[in-house]
Amino acid sequence: MRLDQLAEKIDAELVGDPAIEVTRLASLDEATAGAVSFLSNAKYASQLATTKASAVIVGPKQSVDRVALLKAKDPYFAFRQAVVALHGFRRHPFSGTHPQAVIDPSATVGENCIIYPGVYLGPRVVVGDDCILYPNVCIYDDCRVGNRVIVHSGAAIGGDGYGYAFHDGEHHKIPQVGNVVLEDDVEIGANCVIARGALGPTVIARGAKLDALVMIGHGVRVGEHSLLVAQVGIAGSTVLGHHVTMAGQVGIAGHLKIGDGVTVGAKSGVMNDIDPGQIVMGAPALPDKQAKRILLAQLQLPDILDRLRKLERQVEQMDASADSES
Repeated sequence: MRLDQLAEKIDAELVGDPAIEVTRLASLDEATAGAVSFLSNAKYASQLATTKASAVIVGPKQSVDRVALLKAKDPYFAFRQAVVALHGFRRHPFSGTHPQAVIDPSATVGENCIIYPGVYLGPRVVVGDDCILYPNVCIYDDCRVGNRVIVHSGAAIGGDGYGYAFHDGEHHKIPQVGNVVLEDDVEIGANCVIARGALGPTVIARGAKLDALVMIGHGVRVGEHSLLVAQVGIAGSTVLGHHVTMAGQVGIAGHLKIGDGVTVGAKSGVMNDIDPGQIVMGAPALPDKQAKRILLAQLQLPDILDRLRKLERQVEQMDASADSES
């Protein structure tokens, strides 16, 4: 489409030739003529001088003369809108339910859903409208899926929570009689595991997005619009507020409360409640400024150890000299 047409679709101010034809999106360093790129991180601004893109989506204050600009208040969201405009969403090879999906007669599926081969929907499962269930998704009995939910291949929704009672030297299984609820606009990554609650539901609230290989324990509540990156693991009965972000390989202990808007850095281990709005990192997780100070101190440990050894030798020499004088 013409650049002025794209600018209108993504709500951007065009600085440049409106008649330029664009066909695709590409990164700044890989773009060629006909491609639109974007800049949302200032550390890549130098690439504006070398990119071969026909146009670049930028923030309102960015300026450069050599390439057409699409200035947007939120350049990353504008980039998203441009991808939709030029590429659209993935096209599915069929509509409706594939004949190789297995759906229990008591399960119900809403309108305009796409259910791939190998999907299993157990007894009394309810799936809302406009959902996409990719191959080999398994949703156990009594679980509920809202509208516009996407579940990627291999995800297991509603398996038994990890609950056992220790008695007379043995671990006795506790029946898990709850379920899993995926609210509207949730996306579940490939090979995620979400355990059913022991008594009530495990809830992934509206708009939350789980990356691949995330494990959610029984009775957990993931708040609205939270983001959980790959290999996050959350133990049972922990409650996350809304807009929580957890980077890769974060581990969360059970029965905790993670406040609204919390950000947890990669590989962190969380063993205590976290107040709203905090940024934490490390194992155990600490406020980010404190954790960074500790990390910097750890990096200096070899030098500190060398200095300590020198001081010890000096003290030993001083003691030896004092002994000889006496």
